[in-house]
Formats: sequence, C-alpha cells, structure tokens
Amino acid sequence: MGVRLSDGGDELAPNADINITPFIDVMLVLLIIFMVAAPLSTVDVNVELPVATGTPAARPADPVFVTIHKDLSLSVGDGDVTLADLNMQLGMLTKLDFSTRIYINADRSVPYGEVMAVMNRMRSEGYLKIGLVGLEDEGSQAPGVAPPAENSAK
Repeated sequence: MGVRLSDGGDELAPNADINITPFIDVMLVLLIIFMVAAPLSTVDVNVELPVATGTPAARPADPVFVTIHKDLSLSVGDGDVTLADLNMQLGMLTKLDFSTRIYINADRSVPYGEVMAVMNRMRSEGYLKIGLVGLEDEGSQAPGVAPPAENSAK
C-alpha cells in the first residue's frame, strides 16, 4: 500500500495507483474454499457389480497367434521368428490385411514390458486389432493364485 505525502498545497492530485490488497484477500479465500471442497467432491461409493455370465466370443476359423515363450523367443503360428522379422511374418500370414485380429499368447513369467514391445511392433506396422489370450477362470480360485498342490506323501 502506497502513501503519498502532499507538499502542503490545498488541492490534492488524483491518485492513480490500484490497491490490490482486497483482490488478494478474495483470491486467498477462494483458494481455501476450493481446497476444502475438492476432496469432498470425490466420494467413493461401494457397489457390488454383477458377475458376467455371457458366453465367450466365438473363435475365428483361422486365427493368427503370436506366442512369447519363457525365454522371450517369439513364434508366429508354428514357426519361430525374431522381433525384427515379426511384421514381415504377420504380413505374409494375413496377406497385409491390417483388420485381421491377432492373438498374443504370453507365458506367465514374461515381463509386461516385453509383451508391450511386441504389441508396439505390431501397432507400428498397422495391426490395431490385438487380443490377449488367457485361461478361463473356473471360479474356484482368485486370479493370480496357484491352485493348491496335492499332498503326495501318504
């Protein structure tokens, strides 16, 4: 806040300075209101979702499978292939039909980054319909939990 001292004259000159102190006070109050109100607007609601009972999609007549093995080697169909030659092999199998759905089989021990590297290689060529293959859950165990081993010692 600025103060202007007069030189003793009777007439005061107009002061053109803007006092922004009330503006800053209002902005700080609004900031506090939004900081308090923001966490209240994200409320978690507990919902029990129903289980999907639909039948799995029908398997195509001649699917194209890309398999990633434990040792990170690749195979397309029954033949082994390198990551560099993956798109060429897919092009021969699909006759360069980029709308063909390609299925990826990956071993459980394959790191997620390696699966993404294979998917990115296929996407760079133009194959955008990529599916991941997994086992059907029997409902007897939680996902990611190995079934109990049978006791062979009797």
